[in-house]
Amino acid sequence: MAELVYRPVVGFAKTLFKVWDLKIDCQGSENIPRTGGAVLVSNHISYLDFIFNGLAALPQKRLVRFMAKESVFRHKVSGPLMRGMKHIPVDRAQGEAAYAHALESLRAGEIVGVFPEATISESFTLKSFKSGAARLAQEAGVPLVPMALWGTQRLWTKGQPRNFKRSHTPITIRVGEALEASREQYAGAITRRLRERVQELLDAAQRAYPARPKGAEDSWWLPAHLGGTAPTNEQLRAAEAL
Repeated sequence: MAELVYRPVVGFAKTLFKVWDLKIDCQGSENIPRTGGAVLVSNHISYLDFIFNGLAALPQKRLVRFMAKESVFRHKVSGPLMRGMKHIPVDRAQGEAAYAHALESLRAGEIVGVFPEATISESFTLKSFKSGAARLAQEAGVPLVPMALWGTQRLWTKGQPRNFKRSHTPITIRVGEALEASREQYAGAITRRLRERVQELLDAAQRAYPARPKGAEDSWWLPAHLGGTAPTNEQLRAAEAL
């Protein structure tokens, strides 16, 4: 089936990456299956994560259908693009429809992208994972492909201004080996194993990342346990409770 919207958008994104002079280091794309359905699972630290998740699948000649909040589909600019790329709208008040849509896509041999943290992590560390990705993989009989991104938060994330200038920002992407989602296991156990694997990939991406903050004012994008000034999850929960 012709991809009249997705492929031009991919070409436009690649052009922007060149204009911004991003230094993209992507390893493990060969772990994404060339054919058949799969659930691609990633950490979430930026509004642009889905673009880089999709970029990792291109060497395998795959296009990813992402699950994204329904409001994005109502936007006058992003809405037609999201629908044209066959992404999957998620209305949190009626999640059953999005689940059924994703399941249908997986059974049709598509790759579905999921952010199991549900929202951007402002601490830039992994939050708890929801079990939807594991349940989808179990029911569709497809593998889970874990991956991790690092550096995307420096371009555009929650609570920070966008940085779309020629910044030479490094972006590190790591894709891990697929995990089977047996129907004989509990979705919760699979989810815990999946989160552990994403954490390992995130640790590897952070170790490989070639840049450090230029000073105290630039340390906002580094989590506290790595010496940065990003808020911890405990601090974020305390602020929400006020």
